[in-house]
Amino acid sequence: MQGLKHKFESWKRGNITRRSALFALGYSLALSTTLFSCSTPDKTKTSQKQGDSASSNTATTANTTNTASNSSSQKVIRIVRSKQLTALAVVEKQGKLEKRLADLGYKLEWPEFAAGPQQLEALNANGLDIASTAESPPVFAQAAGTPLVYLAANSSDGQAVSLLVPNNSTIKSVKDLKGKKVAFQKASIGHYLLVRALEKEGLKLSDVQSVFLPPPDANAAFSQGKVDAWFIWEPFVTRNVQKKVGRVLIDGGNGLRDTNNFYSTNRKFYQENPEAIKAFLDELQKAQIWSKQNPKEIAELLAPVTQLDVPTLEAMHSKYDFALEPITDKTIAKQQQVADKWYSLGLIPKKVDVKEGFLTPEEYAKITPQDVLAKQ
Repeated sequence: MQGLKHKFESWKRGNITRRSALFALGYSLALSTTLFSCSTPDKTKTSQKQGDSASSNTATTANTTNTASNSSSQKVIRIVRSKQLTALAVVEKQGKLEKRLADLGYKLEWPEFAAGPQQLEALNANGLDIASTAESPPVFAQAAGTPLVYLAANSSDGQAVSLLVPNNSTIKSVKDLKGKKVAFQKASIGHYLLVRALEKEGLKLSDVQSVFLPPPDANAAFSQGKVDAWFIWEPFVTRNVQKKVGRVLIDGGNGLRDTNNFYSTNRKFYQENPEAIKAFLDELQKAQIWSKQNPKEIAELLAPVTQLDVPTLEAMHSKYDFALEPITDKTIAKQQQVADKWYSLGLIPKKVDVKEGFLTPEEYAKITPQDVLAKQ
């Protein structure tokens, strides 16, 4: 049992082997009963005088009972902590969602994960309730049997994902990557954009040496000169450029990225917690609007936790569109193209019908903010 707990914690730190990165989902449901244990509140101690002991003990017993009752009735909702400086990070920092969910009987937690694939492993293992990923991790999760539900689509923010090469590298174009070592998180947006960038130049993924590393490990390998290039997102891009460790060769802008980011959950959580999901999406949309309209304020809000100065954050946030988008037939069709691409490359074990993870228009109408639906 302890071994299983240890394995799950290692996933959260991103220390996953290549083999388990794709297929651990299939057996990870067995972990769900081992991840969490209940805590019992401490009994209240009294220090009343002897003459007040009877009434004091009665009040203490009542308070203890109420505390235990509130604790047992309060559900926990776990939303991934954003490391990409998006509006989701604003939601956490502003604290409005926490108060709103408390009124609905929920306690909010913000667990961290190295990247999207690790999030969806946790989602399947009941260690996370709402994930925030690019387009590829959900496809890999569906291929491994996860009962995934796409809750909302976010803007693509293509410029926030870049292919870095060392400052002194002789690599001048994507064509120069042939035969080179390129690092990326397997099944991530970096993986997918590398495939697209290579194909635009008449190359295949097999023309480069793929180095599968989660972001922290890839960051170390890149800074030590162990890889020739790295496809990664913010804030890793800006930090490496600022330190003059790397420079941007290309980014996901100019049409290279034409897919969405997604917020997702599992089918059981969706069915049992529609009010909490609606509250989350409402507050997320408010944070999107606020972030877009207040570039300096969002930079000031996130500067203490990112350890980046305000001007740098303002420049970084200019790469984001800060927009939830309605899920339409076009969204689903584009996601199906992603699934078909991964299958054609032999990187998922079976064809995936992504529609199985999407809701009906009527179901989306119940949880999606009205101003997002109005964009349809």
